[in-house]
Amino acid sequence: MTVAIVGAGAIGGLLGAHLARSGEDVILIARGEHLAAMRTRGLTVRSRTEEFVVRPRCTDDMSAIADADVVFITLKAHAIPAVAPQIGRALGERASVVGAMNGIPWWYFPDRHLESVDPGGVIAHSIPHQQVVGCVVYPAATIVEPGVIEHEEGDRFSLGEPDGSKSERAQRIAAMLTNAGFKAAVQTRLRSEIWLKLLGNATLNPVSALTGATLSEMFHGDGSRALVRNLMDEVASVAAAIEVEIPISIERRMQGAASVGEHKTSMLQDMEAGKPLELDALLGAVIEIAAWKEVDVPSLRALYGLTKLAERNRRAD
Repeated sequence: MTVAIVGAGAIGGLLGAHLARSGEDVILIARGEHLAAMRTRGLTVRSRTEEFVVRPRCTDDMSAIADADVVFITLKAHAIPAVAPQIGRALGERASVVGAMNGIPWWYFPDRHLESVDPGGVIAHSIPHQQVVGCVVYPAATIVEPGVIEHEEGDRFSLGEPDGSKSERAQRIAAMLTNAGFKAAVQTRLRSEIWLKLLGNATLNPVSALTGATLSEMFHGDGSRALVRNLMDEVASVAAAIEVEIPISIERRMQGAASVGEHKTSMLQDMEAGKPLELDALLGAVIEIAAWKEVDVPSLRALYGLTKLAERNRRAD
């Protein structure tokens, strides 16, 4: 298949590199020094067990996705609205669009849009709902220098149709990812899995951005553990309000996060690098749904406000 990766940064580059190595025709859409390095030297992926280099097509021209059978969008959620019209104009009528980002995706509610995720509904208007396949991303990776990605952990991608069906296209994409070395399955309850991951992302990411703490450090003391538990309780109450049952307990979710060890969340890495924070898709969307469903989430609101303030103050420095 011809596969385009829109936003070939750490996760998109990792995905594209493995697909290219497995024999797929891959197009990486990137920009800046990272794009220049990939064009010159290829894309290098390093992990604890291997290092390899691939040389797929690399460009900053969005029209290159026109012939793709599958288009993965691996941009940070806040970056998608600006490029969604370009994606929509270039997208082939038969292409599948896999939204591989954190937080509540733009397609989650077919009958309404969330301003925190899709301001003005621009993404939904640009990308036809019937072409979307959902995805939950688990690998952790970092661009350690332009053209070089370090794969830290994880090899799982969960796929699912917005209507919960096990479609032929979703199974075909899952098979392609499996052939590339990932663990990929088609889920009929992808919305529950989205909230399971969000249980951590909406809480641990902003707490880490505020405090500078790694995952392990956030669970060292009773006070911080109690804070995280309270935040997760509020996220779970919002999920319940839209009839989503999170498949594991909060205690088990906390244990899983703590076991990762001295890992910096992506939001902490962005804070330290001076990049925009992916706060609205991870936390703002939960608060927006809470307001819609009249669920009281005072701790989440406080966390959101403090993280926004920290981000503004960092930019002012």
